[in-house]
Amino acid sequence: VRRKAHFRSNRTDKPMQQFAVVDDAVTYQPLQGFTSADLGYEPSDAVSNIVTKLDDNAATREFLDVFDAVWNDPKQVADVTEAVADAIAAVYAENAPEAVYFLVLYNVFSDFLEDVSDDTLPNEATGYRDSAIWQALYPFQRDAATGIINKLETYGGCVLADSVGLGKTFTALAVIKYYEARNRSVLVLVPKRLEDNWSTYTANLRTNPFATDRFNYDLVAHTDLSRAHGKSTSGMDLSLVNWGNYDLLVIDESHAFRNAKPSGSGPTADGQPRETRYQRLMREVIRAGVKTKVLMLSATPVNNRFTDLRNQLALAYEGDSAQLTEQLDLDMSVEEVFRRAQRVFNDWSKLPADQRTTERILHDLDFDFFKLLDGVTIARSRKHVQAFYDTSEIGTFPVRRPPESARPALTDLTDVPTFEELFAELGSLKLAVYTPMRYLHPSRATKYQDRYDPHGQGSLDNLRHSGRETGLQRLMTVNLLKRLESSVEAFRITLGKLAGLIERTVVAIDEGAASIADPAGAVASSALDTLDADAWETDDDADAAGIGLEPNAQVGGRYQIALADIDCETWRRDLADDAAVIARIRKAMDRITPDHDVKLRELRRRLKDKTAHPFNPGNRKALIFTAFADTAAYLYRELAPALSAAGLNAAVVTGGGRPRSTLNRPLRFQEALTLFSPRSKNRTQAMPKEPREIDVLIGTDCVSEGQNLQDCDYVVNYDIHWNPVRIIQRFGRVDRIGSANGSIQLVNFWPDMDLDEYLNLEDRVRARMVAANVAATGDENLLAPESPDTEFRKEQLRRLQDEVIDLEDVRTGVSITDLGLNDFRIDLLEYARQHPNIGTWPKGLHTVVPANPEIGLVPGVIFALRNTAAGPGIGRGNQLHPHYLVYLDRAGSVVADHTQVKQLLDLMRASCRPYPEPIGTLCHRFNRETADGARMDAYSRLLSQAVDSMISRTVEADIDSLFTPGPTTALAGSLAGLDDFELTAFVVVMDPDEAGRP
Repeated sequence: VRRKAHFRSNRTDKPMQQFAVVDDAVTYQPLQGFTSADLGYEPSDAVSNIVTKLDDNAATREFLDVFDAVWNDPKQVADVTEAVADAIAAVYAENAPEAVYFLVLYNVFSDFLEDVSDDTLPNEATGYRDSAIWQALYPFQRDAATGIINKLETYGGCVLADSVGLGKTFTALAVIKYYEARNRSVLVLVPKRLEDNWSTYTANLRTNPFATDRFNYDLVAHTDLSRAHGKSTSGMDLSLVNWGNYDLLVIDESHAFRNAKPSGSGPTADGQPRETRYQRLMREVIRAGVKTKVLMLSATPVNNRFTDLRNQLALAYEGDSAQLTEQLDLDMSVEEVFRRAQRVFNDWSKLPADQRTTERILHDLDFDFFKLLDGVTIARSRKHVQAFYDTSEIGTFPVRRPPESARPALTDLTDVPTFEELFAELGSLKLAVYTPMRYLHPSRATKYQDRYDPHGQGSLDNLRHSGRETGLQRLMTVNLLKRLESSVEAFRITLGKLAGLIERTVVAIDEGAASIADPAGAVASSALDTLDADAWETDDDADAAGIGLEPNAQVGGRYQIALADIDCETWRRDLADDAAVIARIRKAMDRITPDHDVKLRELRRRLKDKTAHPFNPGNRKALIFTAFADTAAYLYRELAPALSAAGLNAAVVTGGGRPRSTLNRPLRFQEALTLFSPRSKNRTQAMPKEPREIDVLIGTDCVSEGQNLQDCDYVVNYDIHWNPVRIIQRFGRVDRIGSANGSIQLVNFWPDMDLDEYLNLEDRVRARMVAANVAATGDENLLAPESPDTEFRKEQLRRLQDEVIDLEDVRTGVSITDLGLNDFRIDLLEYARQHPNIGTWPKGLHTVVPANPEIGLVPGVIFALRNTAAGPGIGRGNQLHPHYLVYLDRAGSVVADHTQVKQLLDLMRASCRPYPEPIGTLCHRFNRETADGARMDAYSRLLSQAVDSMISRTVEADIDSLFTPGPTTALAGSLAGLDDFELTAFVVVMDPDEAGRP
């Protein structure tokens, strides 16, 4: 037998056993005394094994008769000559990389195949694969849909966290279609700004690309959970909705439900404790009525706090994690898993920058954390899809041109304050109109504490409602800053509203009004409870949250403060001081007309240049984002006439009211987007009678999520959102797979100053509000200058000046795209259906694949091994235990160790999956270098080094466990060496252009 064959067989086969045929598959059935252990070929657990020599003819005849009886019984034996020959031939045959990849997957995930049943996989009889939505999916989306259904049926919940631009909505629609085909009731819960997008798919309109699928899900906005009566924005009577009767709940942008804390606000009008949206969702939809499966969609399920993800997952297991803990075979509760993960992240975030690597945090996280996320999440990044999926049939992402940064001055007038001077002026505002309770006479404080906090919810933070006022004051301060950054017009309008509000309040005081509305009572509780800037910063969302400059907008007479209880003299003086500052600023701002608005002129110039010199032939489209509807209206008013004169059509879309356009025809929201991106939105079907297109679209963040606008190749951020994730989401509208554009451009408008200087100015203004932190929110202050999250956002904003970054780059620490193994299980599931005999394939096979350093495939060897000494406590740091993967380069250095499971399987998939046949040139080179397997010493040495590296890593982890909270893995088990492993397969990664031995 050649050495090459021996390298394969010496740790895996039991060649001394007798072949038998069972169900047309060759297996091994030993005859007593002829097993490999009996013959001394391998160790045996037997206490003794005595071999007796007999000279008695009668005894010998008896043994021969038993053997003949077995040999001549067709039920016990069969002619397996061809099977044996095939097995021997397999030793010498060259193996297809694809086959070796699936051999490894089969051995690693065979338990998954055994556990999979018709109850946990999509039922093919429903015909869901014939639906229009399924046919529209890309292969990676179909993998996700199948995996989601499996996880929903197994665990009751799943988080789909694919990155921006990968089509989470379509994937979710395919899952919805499957459950509707099974006659299940479905509720889709979406942000208000995305309602129109989702309602399209249930409408019998030409704009619905999946009208033939007849989607019938109910649609409710997140904000509808704050109301018990009235109509939802989709027309449902909220008082009659049977919330507990939904079999499937789909939550788009589920990170909006990352805060599970009780509301700190007062009771409702009927005296009942006030619920947050999260609490109501859990009580009325999840826990009530039928068992509800929950699918959550979010590109950002973790906001640097693992509790964010824990709270979302709690919706899937109804707040009781015991069952999920048992199903996933975790060593601790789900809550403890996340507590430990958060502790690791906190320690990691304090390390020096050069030590804060993904590899470090992956090493420190507990094994159960990987197990949990792998069990209930699916997440793929843009880089993952590009590197590890065949995108030939769907196209590729466009090339990102280096971003352009513009820093126009506020105006060309010389006697108008600069940005820095205006920031200083804003920092001097008290905004006293929003904090009347700050001026209460001390003797009256208890009266309002009892009124607004009758259940004692505010006892720990001393007059909670007053703290909420201070939170509102802080929001409005930052709101003024952001409007100044956005446009002179938005800033001017806001100053006018604020001046009018102060004037009316002063008049009420002077006229001796009995009481005045409390502004904090006008704000929806969820907005102030979280103080999440993403929930209020834009005009659209501010309207939805009930945040406005008018404090009595939603008061309804309940939140009233008697003026007799207030130190009106002090309050009026502070109001007058604010009014004087505002009047001074307004006077300067009124002088900046559009002709003197340098920022507006710069945008006009860039649009003209882009139109005259398109970098994609014939593409004159531009998408302009702003955070504020006032700015959007201003830009449309000032740009539309010139654009029309140049033969371009323009439109503006915001969260409120119908779009406006130069087409001089009424347009609905989706119609405006369809005419702006006719190819991606299928205009020929949706609007066949409208041949015109929209070339320039101005919009707020109502179009920053859930929209496919990839006909456009030019995105302008007219103002910079404080959260870099939102900027990436905006660019994601055009940065999508399958784009017809060769390249795309991002343009960012920054304030006219150095970025660090600008951020420091904001810090100084915000610092005045830090004292309100605990009183207003009871949580960390996301806007405080010293907040680690703020420093992190600053760093990403700095990066955005020079590069376009992905969501994965924005996050620090661990991304769940580093962990999920679902794609590989679905890969195996489909392959095993087509190759049911995969379980009979011999182990120890090898294949040869080409190196590709661009994705991390350097010349070397990837070994797949199984620990034959597996026992309790061994391998708890290995996600695949008892199977191990390790990648060494030709010199024996570790490229990726057994803890980097996702990376290794990704590399195997990328290197092996595209090759269903052996790569002849590489096989020939390998055979020549190893003398057809006679010289395998180099690979035997690498195999030993691979095992040694795993043992060293395990010992290191055991030592670490002695000095960390929780149970230790030290002394729980040990890996002795090469004898503890058998070889499943190995992949030789070879540079086809380089000769020489490994």
